[in-house]
Amino acid sequence: MHAVRNIQLCTKDCLCPYVCPTGAINTEIGQIDASKSLDGCRACVDACPSHAIFLIPEEYPPQQIKSNSVKRNLLILSESKAKQEAIAEEIMKTTGDINLKPIARAICSSNKLMTEDL
Repeated sequence: MHAVRNIQLCTKDCLCPYVCPTGAINTEIGQIDASKSLDGCRACVDACPSHAIFLIPEEYPPQQIKSNSVKRNLLILSESKAKQEAIAEEIMKTTGDINLKPIARAICSSNKLMTEDL
């Protein structure tokens, strides 16, 4: 396992470079060098006050096999989310209501992310 940093969570309190025994953390570019990271070290993870650093495995387990009914239902759900995204996008383009536009944008983004995940 090696450390990675979620830049969106990082508050730049930067204790991590000082506790890293290998110098794997480069705060200038926001990256942690996986080749320098010690397997399962956790020093930076435990020191991070914003919880922006976490460990990920070198190799992920294989994806679970899905039955045909699960695959069919995932397809139905993803098609529904894609339609909802298209509707929200159309509302964003055509509405004159300044209060509705950000809500439609959020619904559009949410459905897009859900469709991608499915």
